[in-house]
Amino acid sequence: MKVSSGKVIGGKVVVEGEPLTEGATVTILARDEDETFEASAEQEAALLAAIEEAKCGDLISSNQLLASLRRSV
Repeated sequence: MKVSSGKVIGGKVVVEGEPLTEGATVTILARDEDETFEASAEQEAALLAAIEEAKCGDLISSNQLLASLRRSV
């Protein structure tokens, strides 16, 4: 899994940085008109590290996640 950013230009998403593989299936999360989202370099690094952990199988079940969230409240 990759995280990429881009802009809509002429009705098409133009990806910044390294291009995606031709024919790749993507999911696009679009902000509302005045809603913004920016990730710091540190946040992006943490997200990419989490993606790598998931690729390696270092996961927890949804039940474990929910139990952990309940304990932290």
